[in-house]
This record gives sequence, C-alpha cells and structure tokens, in this order.
Amino acid sequence: MNKKTMSLCGLVCLTIILLAGCSEYSVKSDGKTTLILAENQPADYPTTIGAKEFARLVEEKTNGRYEIKVYHGGQLGDEKKAVELTQLGAIDFIRANTTPLTEFNDQIGVLAMPFLFEDEDKKWDMLTGEVGNDLLDTFAGTRLVGLAFYDSGERSFYNTERPIETPEDMRGLKIRVQSSELAIDIVESLGASATPMDYGEVYSSLQNGVIDGAENNFPSYYTSSHYNVAKYYTVNGFQGAPEALLASQEMWDELSEEDRVAFKEAAMESIEVQREAWADLTEVSKETVTEAGSELIEVDDVNEWREAVQPVYDKYGNEYSEWIERLSNDE
Repeated sequence: MNKKTMSLCGLVCLTIILLAGCSEYSVKSDGKTTLILAENQPADYPTTIGAKEFARLVEEKTNGRYEIKVYHGGQLGDEKKAVELTQLGAIDFIRANTTPLTEFNDQIGVLAMPFLFEDEDKKWDMLTGEVGNDLLDTFAGTRLVGLAFYDSGERSFYNTERPIETPEDMRGLKIRVQSSELAIDIVESLGASATPMDYGEVYSSLQNGVIDGAENNFPSYYTSSHYNVAKYYTVNGFQGAPEALLASQEMWDELSEEDRVAFKEAAMESIEVQREAWADLTEVSKETVTEAGSELIEVDDVNEWREAVQPVYDKYGNEYSEWIERLSNDE
C-alpha cells in the first residue's frame, strides 16, 4: 500500500469516527437538509461568528430547506485534515486561512505577498469584487468551491529586543515564521534571520531567547500571550492573507442553480458581520496589550519596507504576475 492510499484510508477512518460523533451529519428529513461546517477557532472568534452568520443567512434564503451546523474549536480535526475531508465530501463547508491553502491551490498564494495592498479599503474593494471572485474561482479542479473571503487582519512584527521602525532595525534578529518558503524569504529580505517553528513553541522560545521575535496580527499577539514576553510590536501590516470560506465540490454539485446563488449570496453577505467582529477583537487586543505595557510602534509610511522586500517580488513575480497586476489596478 503506497503512502497516498494509506493517507486516504486514514481520512476515511477519521470520517467514520466523525460521523459516529455527529448524529446531525448531512441529514435529510422533513424537507430539510442539515449540512456541516468545520471551523477550528473558538465559538466567539470572528471567523466562527462569520460562519454562523453564513449559516443563518442560508437557512433564511432557502426558507428553512437547508440548515448548517457549525462545528467550531477543531471538533472535526485540524485545518488541513478538515480541508481534505471537505475535498472528499465528508464535510460540506470549511473556513481556512489562504496561506496553508496554497498546498491545494498555488494561485491563492498571491494573497500572502508582502505589502500587496495600499490600504484596507482597497484590499476589501478588491476581495469583494470581480478580482476576488476570480481568485475564488481558482479553486476549480481542487474539489473545493470558493465562496467568500473573511478578514484575518494584518500581520506585523513583534520582538523582545528593541523598537523596530525601519527595515534596518530588523537586522540580526531571529524571527519565527511559518514553515513556508515565502515567509522565510520575506523575513530574510528584511535582514533578519528566519526561524521556522511550530506556533505552540513560540512563547517559550521568546521567553528563553531561542528567538527574538515573531509576526502575527493583534488578536493572535494578544490571545497567545506573546505580549507578555515580547513588548515591542511594530504596526506595519506587512502581510494580510485573508481567510476563505469553502464548500465541498461534491455537495455543491448536488445543489440546484437557485440554491447555489442563495449560498453564494449568504457567504458574501456574512462578510460584513465577520469583519465587524474582527475589528472589535482587534481593538480589544490593542487596548489590552497596551495596558499591559507593550509599546506599539506605528509605521505611517511603508515605502521603505516595500522597497526592502523587492527581492521577494523578483522571485515570485512571474508566478503571480497576472494577479499582482490586477490587484494593483486602481480601476
């Protein structure tokens, strides 16, 4: 038995276990179909709030013919396994970050490029418009259907050593990154040393000096308690890869065209509620870390930072050239 077959068997076994624990799994009764959505964040997290709003709108728009149960907190497995189960049709919907989704759809990786958007307004005009819809369509052929993007904030650098105002201040620092070639290249283009590391190891590594810093959005900086050991947070929003709400192709193919329109509308309309929840959590996070003694270094002009990461665009520009051009278009 080869590795691919073994992996598939493992997923099937996991699906059976999940089905045993989820009695409401894709049930059809009394004219109502119950579908399931996998979410690995807690019940009160913004992406879960968005997923629940999506579920509410679907039920409303289909006059109660469809009900979506949101299983939060990773009840249906970690994000990668849940994506694979969605591809198999064992899970109907999933919310996942677009960065790890590059394993399934390499084109979506453009959204992880540094300083891709001029500002948040431009970013969301693009992601909720024609370009965003075309990016969601790149999931065609992956057994996944892209429905909408959700907010995941802007990632910035934080460290234990000193305030960072310019790329020059990054030199010599050991910065934790995700296990991604792009993430490594971004940090190294800024003169720092990139250290791939599991997220769960970051707190102790900051505390013990194994690394000098890391990068993430405000809510993650807060909820992980990294602010307790890394007091300097540079607000430069160098990366803003969003979340994606996806459907199983198998489930989608069974829907009528009318229901597909309703589901897509529900997904797009849920973005506003999700983004409001994200903005609220971001503000609470900022207030909390500031009161705890963190120093927020605001970077008003990121042009110097953009210039510093040009080697990243030189390396990946050809791969993403079409999307970079369209996402940079002011029209």
